[in-house]
Parts: sequence; structure tokens; C-alpha cells
Amino acid sequence: MSGQHTTELVVFVALFLVVSGMGFVAAKWRRPKDIESLHEWGLGGRNFGTWITWFLVGGDLYTAYTFVAVPALVFGAGALGFYALPYTVVVYPLVFLVLARMWSVSHVHGFVTPADFVRARFGSPTLALLIAITGIVATMPYIALQLIGIEAVLKAMGITGHLPIIIAFAILAAYTYQSGLRAPALIAFVKDTLIYIVILAAIIYIPAKLNGWGNIFDAAAAKFAKTEAPGDGILLNANNQLQYITLAFGSALALFLYPHSLTGVLASKNRNVIKRNMSALPAYSFLLGLIALLGFMAIAADVKPIVNPETGKGDNNTVVPVLFDQMFPDWFTGVAYAAIGIGALVPAAIMSIAAANLFTRNIYREYLNKQATDAQEAKVSKLVSLVVKVGAVLCILLLDPQFSIDLQLIGGVVILQTLPSVALGLYTRWFHKGGLIAGWAAGLAAGMWMLYLIPNPANGKLHFGGSAFPLANFGFDTKATLYAGVIALTVNLVVAALATLIFRAAKVADGEDATSRGDYFADEGDPKVKDLDLSGAH
Repeated sequence: MSGQHTTELVVFVALFLVVSGMGFVAAKWRRPKDIESLHEWGLGGRNFGTWITWFLVGGDLYTAYTFVAVPALVFGAGALGFYALPYTVVVYPLVFLVLARMWSVSHVHGFVTPADFVRARFGSPTLALLIAITGIVATMPYIALQLIGIEAVLKAMGITGHLPIIIAFAILAAYTYQSGLRAPALIAFVKDTLIYIVILAAIIYIPAKLNGWGNIFDAAAAKFAKTEAPGDGILLNANNQLQYITLAFGSALALFLYPHSLTGVLASKNRNVIKRNMSALPAYSFLLGLIALLGFMAIAADVKPIVNPETGKGDNNTVVPVLFDQMFPDWFTGVAYAAIGIGALVPAAIMSIAAANLFTRNIYREYLNKQATDAQEAKVSKLVSLVVKVGAVLCILLLDPQFSIDLQLIGGVVILQTLPSVALGLYTRWFHKGGLIAGWAAGLAAGMWMLYLIPNPANGKLHFGGSAFPLANFGFDTKATLYAGVIALTVNLVVAALATLIFRAAKVADGEDATSRGDYFADEGDPKVKDLDLSGAH
């Protein structure tokens, strides 16, 4: 590390240690008599109010990788990178009623994971197992990507090697093990405050140093005019408009299917908290729009991404940290770096808890120890959360970081295949459990096939080079592309519907719906359960 980054490093480390201390203190924050249960350790006692939930869910969905990758995509491709804006705008109306109903059903029956709901709703341990495995597989690379966000900041400070990341995640693992969901809930206050301060400062200060927004957009337009890529530019064109629309819509459908997203929602104390949050969370979308503009600012500032010594190519994930380093005073650059670094801790903690809960409830309890006590469940979940974090670190140590990004890309297509069972299952039991399993398998197969066919000439990859599936592969004479996840989900729904009709015609027995019975778990008579609307879920 060069001496010019000393101030930045000191500020970064100081703020990192402060939030780590908060993570350990969180074990005593709103502490119940007994934290040894998944309801307490994994869901914070299901007692978080509006403000805590707003910071928790916002900190969960808007990750360090979001703050690094979105402007990096704008830096490299232009207008296509702004798909994140409509995606985070349309998602809240889409899930408003779904999440309120999911909270109600889960609160009454004691569900901790989406696979718990599927198990009870369709009476199928096999379908629940597939949903649980799908959630874990989709979440693991997402955690690894938080490490890439931290790594980008460390590179900008001249720090190489994996030891700092290992230390950071060891601290994260320790306080998550001790405090559960309370740790990221408390840290989210600091993380989001820092993010808002840094981005609002950047959106005012940096354009002033770059001679205004007109100069910024002119520089971006000039850069993209020199490239031969058909899908870049400061405006969308005929080649990428369908990709933009389907990517935004598909990403919106996928966002709250991720287990970590539902974990933050199920921790809310009532339906009104969820309703208020779905109304207030779009404030983060405004912030995300400002963050995306950092990509154009980096072009105008002539930022050069830090070169990866192994590949000899620039790492676009470093453009925002390098931009901050060039534009801000050293002390404020340290604050900005800390905001990104801490922005990795909150979602990584929630994701590891969500993945651990899936394993504990839907694999350990279902297949290994049906009589598990609350304390045993909590213990297993704590241990699995450690294993998940170790797995995420190994992804960075052993795999090409670009491969981790590709895995997360695959994760979005994968998690979409749970939509018929989880989201549609809240409103209808028309689908046969066998049909849902067939649709899930067909959707995954179609998604993997399409992703395999997508190359990326920029980095020389022949397969899994992106999510933009060329319609030319279907025989159309066009350069237009579609988001592979939306096509795969369509295949899933069609196959699930056809298979359901076949099973119904053959009079194949379906599973029993336990969500209409009060004796599935012991929480039905809880006098605290209010404002429940389960009529449409029966």
C-alpha cells in the first residue's frame, strides 16, 4: 500500500471497527429472554417496526455490489445500466399484496422460510426441498459478490491479497453467530446513513468539478460513439430495448423471491409495517438513479479501471472507488470507501442467515431430525451460517471473480423458477405439486441452455457471457435480445400448467393444503395476530 492512501485506510478501518462493535452489541439490543430459536435468532423475534424494517430491507436489497456494479455497467454499456431504476420502481407495487399475505400466513403458521410455506401449501416435502436448494444455490454467489465490492475498495487503496477480506468476514461471522438478524438490523442504520451522505455529496460536488452535467453527458456520448458494440450508448436503441424491458421486469419478479429478501419482511411485527415500507422503499430507487450516474461521471473524469494483473484487463468494478479517490479529499474518500465496505456486511449477514434457515428448516428438520427443538434448530442454523460465509470466501479465493459474477447472473434465472410455487401459490392451489416440479425442472433446463449459448466477446467467453439471449437463436432476423430469465419463467409456467392438466386428467393424488388448518403450528391462537386476510390463501 502506498502512503498516499494512509488517511483513507485509517478512516475506513475506524468506521469498519465501529460497526463491527455494533454487531456484537446487537445481541443485547431488544434481547428476548431466550434467543435460542429461529424466530429470535433468524427473524429478530418477528418484532421489527417500520423504521428498523425500512433500513433492514433497504440495506438487504441495495448491496455493496449494487453500488459498485450499476455504475460500472453504465460506465461500460451506457443507458442499459439504468434498467435498475424501473426494476426497483415496479417491484414494490408488484409485491405489495404478495408480501403482506406471505407475512400473514407465515405469522399464523410459524413459517420461517418460503420453502416452509410451499411445504404446507402443497403438502410436498420434495417440492419444498427443491425450493430450499434453489434458494441456497441462488444466494451463495450473491454473498460472494459482496466480497467483490469490498475487494474493489481495497484495490483502490492499493491493498492486494485476500487476507483483509478473510479478516473482515471472520468478524462478520462472529457477530452474526452471536447476534443473528439483530446485527445487520442495527448496522443498517449506519450503512444507509453513510451511503446517503456519500451519494448526495457526490452528485453535487463531482459535477461541479467536471464543469457541469452537460460536459458529463457529452463525454459519455463521445465515448460510446467510438465503440462498435450495438447495445451501448447514452440512449437505448432497437437492439437493446427489449433486453432493457425484460431485464427490468424479470429482475423485479426475482428480487423478493430471494430468501434474504423474505427474511427481512418476515421479521416485521405486522402487516402495516410491510405496507408502509413498500410505500417508502422507492426512496432507495431515487438514490440508485443517482448512483448509476456515477458511471457517466467516471467517463467524464477519464477514470481508468484498475488493471487485474492476472488478466491484464481493467476491472470496471473499480471505477467508482477510483472516481472517489480522484475527486474527493482523502478523509471523505475514506468515508465513501467505508460506506461501500459496510454496505457489504449488512446483506452478507442477512443472506447467510436466510440460507442457513433454509437448510435448517427444510433439510435438517425435514430429513435429518424431525423432532428438532427450537434450540437445536437455532444451533444448526448458526453453524450453517458460518459454513455459508466460508463458502463465499472460498468462491473468491478459488474461483475467478468474473466466474462469481456469472454465478450470480445464473442465480437470478434460477430463483425466478420458484415464482409459481411461492408467489402464485399464495393466491391459488390450481397447480398440481407434480406440475410445479415439472415446471421448475423445465424452466431451469431452459434457463441454463440459454445462458450457455450466450457469449461475451469482450472477455473472450464462449458461454455464460451474459443474460441477453439473442432472438436470432430462435430463427428471427434481428439483433434484438431478451432477458433469459423471463423466457425460462415462461417455459416453467407453460410446462407447469400442461403437467397439471395431465395429472388432473389422470386423477393423480395431490398434496394436502395445511395452510387452511390451524393445527399445522401452534401459533394459530396467538392473540397478537391481527389484521389477517387469509381468505384468498385457503
